[in-house]
Amino acid sequence: MEDSRIIDIYQSASKQKEETFKKNLDSKLHVQTDYEKVIKDTEWIEIMEETVPYIDNIFRSPNRFIINEEEVVKIERARRITVESIKNLSKNTNFIQEVDKKTGDVKPSKILNIDKEESYDTYENRLIYTLIQNMKFFLSQKKKTLEQFQNEGSKNDKFFGYTGTSKIGDEKVDLNLSLSAKIDDEDSKGESGNPDDLLERIAKLEVKISDLTNAEVYKVIDKKHITLVREPIKKTNVVLKNVNFQYAMKLWSYLRENMDDKTKKMDEKKDYNDDGDLKSLMDDSFFLNYLIMSTIDKDKEDELENEEKQKEVQDIVISKMLEKVIDMNTDISMKDLKDMIGEKYAVIKYRSQATLQEIQNIFNKHINKYLAQIKK
Repeated sequence: MEDSRIIDIYQSASKQKEETFKKNLDSKLHVQTDYEKVIKDTEWIEIMEETVPYIDNIFRSPNRFIINEEEVVKIERARRITVESIKNLSKNTNFIQEVDKKTGDVKPSKILNIDKEESYDTYENRLIYTLIQNMKFFLSQKKKTLEQFQNEGSKNDKFFGYTGTSKIGDEKVDLNLSLSAKIDDEDSKGESGNPDDLLERIAKLEVKISDLTNAEVYKVIDKKHITLVREPIKKTNVVLKNVNFQYAMKLWSYLRENMDDKTKKMDEKKDYNDDGDLKSLMDDSFFLNYLIMSTIDKDKEDELENEEKQKEVQDIVISKMLEKVIDMNTDISMKDLKDMIGEKYAVIKYRSQATLQEIQNIFNKHINKYLAQIKK
């Protein structure tokens, strides 16, 4: 896989090489950011959309009561004679004009007239009427704010400017890098809700509220110019137990608690030289890019070939030496052989400053000593 090649290149570098690169590294990272975002208050739209059908249910089966209007009128103006009218006449005999003695018919001059009328002017209906007024005002205020930010998009522009120099052996390495990223202007407008879509939803919501104001109940109460219902709300049985009113009261509470507009614009700009984690990551990236570039170095390829040839020669020389030693003493044990080689290795390793002649003398001394032991 391509990813494994990068890992292999990085792991093939010696720790000493990386340390030398970092030690000689002189780098600088310049960072610029420009962030803008409009956080739009749109939660209320969904809540109103959800509640409007329940308000419509209330107006389809409105709460009402019967009003009895009682009035003593002349008999010719009486619209309806009820049991209550007869009872009232029996108590007020002065309303009797004449009585037919043969038939017993009574002819009153006046009688009690009772008009029964259904009234929508109930507390519950006035409560819903007030809720609709609050909805219209709330929607108007929120709409103005959304229109104000209609053409505002989001911005999240980033810029890296990196320069670095280092030295490994006789190689001087330089890197100049500019990297920038920004959000597409068209896509950014859809992050917190497309303004056109939001305004379209609000327009549909306005139509639904307008339909509520065309209901008969609303019109009757509106003509009375009633005083709007205020807190605290009376906890009548209808308000507490009717499902439609429960949703309506949920919206009532939301409007009361969220009159302040939550739409806001966040704006932040930064321009600085980083000397922390970002710069450390860019330094690592610089070293990795150097390693990648080194893979095309011809001198490195020749060096690898020479190293392979040198290893091959070393293997041959060591084999020949071991053959001569074993030929001279076929009974030599593995332990004695290891001790002899170990002694020679220790001398060479820990006296690396000795001259070639000194090393040869030491080697010859130990070989002669060993040969003398064999002769004995």
